[in-house]
Amino acid sequence: MKKNDVLMLTADTLGADMEGVCRHEGMAVFVPGMLPGETAPVRIVKDQKRFAFGRMEGQPESPAAIRREPDCPAYPRCGGCSCRHMSYQATLEAKRRQVKDCFQRIGHIEVDVPPVLGMADPSAYRNKTALPVGGTAQEPRVGFFAPRSHALIPIDRCPNAMPPADQLCEALLDWMRSNHVAPYAEESHTGLMRHIVIRVNRRGEAMVTLVVNGSSLPKEKELADALMRRGAVSVILNENREKTNVILGRKFRTIAGRDTLEDVLCGLTFDLSPAAFFQVNPTQTEVLYQTALDFAGITPDDTLCDVYCGAGTITLMMARHCKTALGIEIVPQAIANARQNARRNGITNTDFRVGAAEDVLPRLVEEGLRPDVIVVDPPRKGLDEKVIHAMAKAGPRRIVYVSCNVATQARDAALLQAAGYRLEKVQPVDMFAWTSGVECVASFSKG
Repeated sequence: MKKNDVLMLTADTLGADMEGVCRHEGMAVFVPGMLPGETAPVRIVKDQKRFAFGRMEGQPESPAAIRREPDCPAYPRCGGCSCRHMSYQATLEAKRRQVKDCFQRIGHIEVDVPPVLGMADPSAYRNKTALPVGGTAQEPRVGFFAPRSHALIPIDRCPNAMPPADQLCEALLDWMRSNHVAPYAEESHTGLMRHIVIRVNRRGEAMVTLVVNGSSLPKEKELADALMRRGAVSVILNENREKTNVILGRKFRTIAGRDTLEDVLCGLTFDLSPAAFFQVNPTQTEVLYQTALDFAGITPDDTLCDVYCGAGTITLMMARHCKTALGIEIVPQAIANARQNARRNGITNTDFRVGAAEDVLPRLVEEGLRPDVIVVDPPRKGLDEKVIHAMAKAGPRRIVYVSCNVATQARDAALLQAAGYRLEKVQPVDMFAWTSGVECVASFSKG
C-alpha cells in the first residue's frame, strides 16, 4: 500500500475523531466520513509505517443505517464538525464506546460506562463563536479554517451557533463592503479586520468583539449601531497587531454598550468579560455540573477544594451545599472574576488562590489543608503528578474528576488508583454535539 493507491475497503469501527477505521493487510486505514459496515473505494492520501489515512473516492456500496444527509452546506469542509453525516444517537453511542475504550486501553481499568447524556435538541447550542474574516474589501467573507490549514471556508449560517450570531456576521460584512474595509491577510500581515467573536447569553443578547490589526475602525459608531440593531448589547474593539494564530490581543476598548455580558448558569449570575472563559454549551454545562455535584456527595459540614477552578463556576455552585469552598487557578483575571462572581451572588463561604495547581495545592496540603471533597477540572493535558500526590496526601473521602480529554483522564485514573483511590463510576456528557469531543465526570473514593 502506498500513497494514491485506490483500494476497496470496509470500515469496521469508528476512530477517536469519528473517522471510519478500515484494515488492509493488517494495517489500519483511517477514512473520514466512512461508517462501520460500509465498503467504498478509498484513495490512500498518507502512508505511515503502522497506519494510513485515506479519502473516499465514491459513495459506499450500501450506506449504513445510521448514515444521514448532512444539514450544513459547509460540512465537512469547514472542520467545525466531524459527524453530521450520522444520526445523533449514533454519535452518542460512538462517544460512549470511546470513553470505555480509553479506560480499558490507557488506564487498564474496566468500568461500566452508561449512555452519554445527550441533548434533546442538538442545534444552536454554542454561546460563543469565533470566526476569521477573509476575502477582499469588495467581497469580505467570514467562516472557519479547513482542518489542518488556514484556508477559509466561507459560511452564511452555522447550525451550531446560538442566534443572533449569523445576523451579526451579516451586519459586519455589509459594513465592510460599504466602507471598503480590507480583511486581514495572514501572509502579508496587511488588512484590518481579523476576527469577529460573538458571545450570546440565554436571553439572546450578544457581546461582539471585533479583532483588528490596528487600534481603531473607520465609522465605528455606524458599525456599532448596525450590530446593536441585530441584537448586540456590547461592542468591543480588540487590538491584535501580532503575527500570531492567537485570536485575541491584550488591549480591549468598548465602542458601544456594556463592558461585560451577563449570563445565568446553575442559578448563578455571571458577568463575562470578552476574554473570560465560560463553557460554550450552557444547557449541557448545567447537566455536567449537576452530575459533578451528585458524584461529590457534599454535606453541609464539608470543606471543598476546586482545583483548576477558572472563574469559579463549579466552586460557587458547590459552595451553596458545603461549609467552605476553596478555588485554585493560575490565571489572575479568572480569580478576579471568581471573587467578583461570589460577591455578585452573595456567596460568602469561598476563598480563591492564584497560582499553578502543582505549586499551590501541595503547599496548602503541607500547611494542613484537609478537604473532604476535591474537584478537579484540568486542561486537556490532564493532572500534574504533583497534584495527584498532593490530593492523596490530603486524603479526601472523594475526588471528582471532570475532563474534556478522556485519554488523559483514563491515564490519571490509573495513577489515582495507584495512590489509593478507587474509580467508582463515570458519566459522559455530550457538550459538543456533532463533534468527536466528549466530557466525562469520574468519581473516586478513598480505599
